Parts: sequence; C-alpha cells; structure tokens
Amino acid sequence: MSDSPYSTDLDKNAANYVPLSPLTFIERAASVYPERCALVYNDTRRNWLETYRRCRRLAAALQKRGVTADDTVALLLPNVPAMYEANFAIPMAGAVIHALNIRLDADSIAFQLRHGGARVLLTDPEFSDTVSAALGQLDDPPLVIDVADPAIGDGELIGDIEYEEFLATGDPEFSWALPRDEWQAIALGYTSGTTGNPKGVVTHHRGAYLNAVSNILAWNMNAHPVYLWTLPMFHCNGWCFPWTIAALNGTNVCLRSVSDVAIFDAIRRNGVTHLCGAPIVLNLMANASEELKRGIDRRVNVMTAASPPPPSVLEAMAQLNFNVTHTYGLTEVYGPAVVCSWHEDWDQLTPGEQAKLKARQGVRYPMLEELVVADPKSLEPVDRDGQTIGEIMFRGNVVMKGYLKNPAATAEAFAGGYFHSGDLAVCHPDGYVEIKDRSKDVIISGGENISSIEVEATLYRHPAVLEAAVTAMPDQKWGETPCAFIDLRAGAEGVTEEEIINFCRDNMARFQAPRKVVFGPLPKTSTGKIRKYELRERARKL
Repeated sequence: MSDSPYSTDLDKNAANYVPLSPLTFIERAASVYPERCALVYNDTRRNWLETYRRCRRLAAALQKRGVTADDTVALLLPNVPAMYEANFAIPMAGAVIHALNIRLDADSIAFQLRHGGARVLLTDPEFSDTVSAALGQLDDPPLVIDVADPAIGDGELIGDIEYEEFLATGDPEFSWALPRDEWQAIALGYTSGTTGNPKGVVTHHRGAYLNAVSNILAWNMNAHPVYLWTLPMFHCNGWCFPWTIAALNGTNVCLRSVSDVAIFDAIRRNGVTHLCGAPIVLNLMANASEELKRGIDRRVNVMTAASPPPPSVLEAMAQLNFNVTHTYGLTEVYGPAVVCSWHEDWDQLTPGEQAKLKARQGVRYPMLEELVVADPKSLEPVDRDGQTIGEIMFRGNVVMKGYLKNPAATAEAFAGGYFHSGDLAVCHPDGYVEIKDRSKDVIISGGENISSIEVEATLYRHPAVLEAAVTAMPDQKWGETPCAFIDLRAGAEGVTEEEIINFCRDNMARFQAPRKVVFGPLPKTSTGKIRKYELRERARKL
C-alpha cells in the first residue's frame, strides 16, 4: 500500500467519483433545454423534456414487469422514436440493449434471442411474420411489445401489449440510477455471422460515454445539430449517436426507411446538418436526380464508414456541398473509432487528390488510447511506408468487454493485449492508416498479393460502373485471380466484360486486373455492406 500523500486519505467518494454513463446526457438536455426539439418523425415533434419523461416511463414499466440489472431487452425496430427512447430507457432500468438487425431471418432472430437471453422484445408490426416464426422456436419466449406505427398502417399485432399502452404503466418521474460500475454492460450486438453463428459483442457504459463524446470531437460538432437517422440505430447502437445527439442537445430526425427521395426531402424540410451512412448511402445520394438535389442551400456533414468510399463518389459528394468525413471501426469498438482527420493545407489540393486522402481510414479517435498496424504474431508495428501490410489492432477504453458466453473467441480477439480487427492495412508516413483488405479478401495470384479494394477503386473510375466488388476466383495456373462483380448505371447495359477488363489493365498493373466480370445487382446487408462471402461462393463456382 502506497504511503504517498497523493493517495493517503484521498479515496473515491460520492462527491468526487461518479461512474461514466451516457445516461447523464439526456438528463442534462431535459434540464437545460427542455423546450428544444429533440425528435422529429413525420408529423410527430417532441422536445427534450417530453422525450426524457417517455424514457423514464419506459424504464419504470420495464422494471414493473420484472426487468432487473443485466437482463436483456431486445429491439427489432426501424429508426422510429421508440428505438431512440429505448437506447436510454433500457439502461435506465439497469438492463442491456440488444438491437437486432431488422433484415435477419427467423432462425437468426431465434438464435440471438435465445443466446442473449432476452426477457422483453419490442418489435414493429412490419416484421410480425418473421418474429412469430422466431418466437415459435423458443422454449421460453420473451414478453413481446408491439410498437405500432401509423406510417405503415396497423399491421399485425402479435405482442402481449402495445408500446403506448405499456408506456402508460410507467412513471414519467421514475427515479433511475446510474450503474454501480461503469464497466457494467450497456449493450449486446451481434457480428455479421458470415460463417456459423454470430458472436455477441458486449459493450459497457464507460465505453459508450467515451465514444459518444469522441464522435463530437472527431467530427468537430457544434451544439444543437440536426441529425438525420439514415444510419440504422440497430447498427452498433447507431455508432453511439443516440447519446451524442443528446449530449449536444440536438434534434433527431427519424427516417423509417432510406431512399434518395426521403433523404433529400428530410434535409430540406428539417434543416439537417449531419447524417451518417455506409458508402452505399453516399452512392445513392450522389446518383440521385438533379431535381432531387435542388434546394440544398447549406453544407451538410456526412460521416461514412465500412469499406472505403470510392474517390469518384467522394468527388461527387463534394460537388453537392456535402462534406464527407471518413471513419472506420467495428462492433467491437462501438462503431467508428478511427477518423480521417482533415488538415487545412489539404484544402489546396485538387478534388481528386483530396478524395484519395479522404479514402484513408485515418488516425485514432480522441478517446481511443492506441491504434497500431502490426504483425499479428510478433505484434511489432509495421514500417510507416504506406506499403508494408499488417493487421489493425486497438487498445483502450472503447474496446468491448468481450464476446458473450464465448471465452475462447474473446481470448483469441485479445491475444497479446490488443483487440485484433482482422483488417489488413498499411501505415503512411504521416501515421494515417489505410485498409487494404480483410485478411480473407486478399487475392494471392501467382505469389503476388492483390488488394480487392484497390481493384474496386479502379473499377469505380469507369463511368458505367455504379457499384463494384472484387473477390478471388480459383485459377489452375495462378492459384486464384480477381473476379469483378459489377452493377452498371442505368443506360449502360451495352458495356462488355472485355471493355471493363481492358479499362483495368490500362489503369493499374495488368496482373491486378480481373480475369472475369459478372454483371448484375450486388447482395447487401441491411447496413449497406456488400455480402462478399456470397460473392466468394459464386466466384468459386464459375
């Protein structure tokens, strides 16, 4: 025991230590800006005091139904007000948020509900058929609450009670408490599960608090943003933005479904200042009709993650006065935890040069302690030469607790004291990280490594290409070669495989060019990521 005067008789106490939790953000918003608009959905508008009282009602109602500390409450909801409220109410009740991907099938939903031990499920009538089939597989189904939405009609109500009726059983003055320990779980989110069952990522109050604030710093956000929910709130708890917007006393504009019409209409009507989305959302906006794009007279800040946005899309967004910030992260690090922080002198570069810089993933978030590109075995950082490939690894307070009921996977992910992302990257001389591929997506052709991302970036430069994905195809001579899957722009149906291959050969090393091109729509997840594992299977059979 230290006898230092800085430690003796200077212990934590109720006056100087409070566990960090994002729940404090909404209490402050309601007390400081009670009348400011917190949420917009179609014709519904609620201020921060009303929203806070509804959250407290829901928390109280959950506790009345027996929900206690560390119980799991599941959500199968689009971006509607109840989904936003639940991100505060569930942890106010001491429970854990389990947001389900709304595009999952019944078997996947049943697995997650069973594995996560959900006590309660809030569901939208749009998904009633799928939910009913999932519940039929459970020996001990949860209490089901229907969240009816007039925007889609009544729908089939399959639950024990409707949301507003359930809310009425709770106390709007419910006296909730912060977690006893900031390490307490706040959310459960499942990985994609491209092979076998998905892993349940468990995050905590401390990390959620820190990453919510990191969003503000990384994106240079000011008070009172108007944030459009194009990003699904089920995805990494909306990248922590439900809590970020409360911290900034902003306005949440909820969007049930994403389309170019809905996005541009919401921006014009509500004065949207910020939105997030995968590159597919940017592509959707960049390729919208000129009529839709008219009337946007202010700069809109856009944060994107997932795969690197093609430089052509970034250039198109800049021409529309949409300021794109590129980030990178995973469910295991609360969503974005790396950002391509911008330098003022880069403003003097050409649009093409700026787009190439923006396509890099960047540097660590302000509240991430360490980001390295290193050899996955030796853990030695790679040279900062922009060429040597290593694995992206994280260390810090915005890394998950671990995988639920899976100690072996947790130990593997944390080997050597780092979280191993599985993403392969280089580190540039300025310290900025650039992903080259997932470890399983690198194409090794005749002993040479080919980055599918680099081939995709070249394909996107072809004026006829709307979307592109590249994966390995077996080859008797070379072992494997690149295969390109392409969705063409409207009116470009006459483009041939030979034209695409020759374009690539003219714009990159010939050995990197695809040997096969397959035209047609690309399979995607609900968050806009291309399902490369499906394309790999198709390529193996060509």
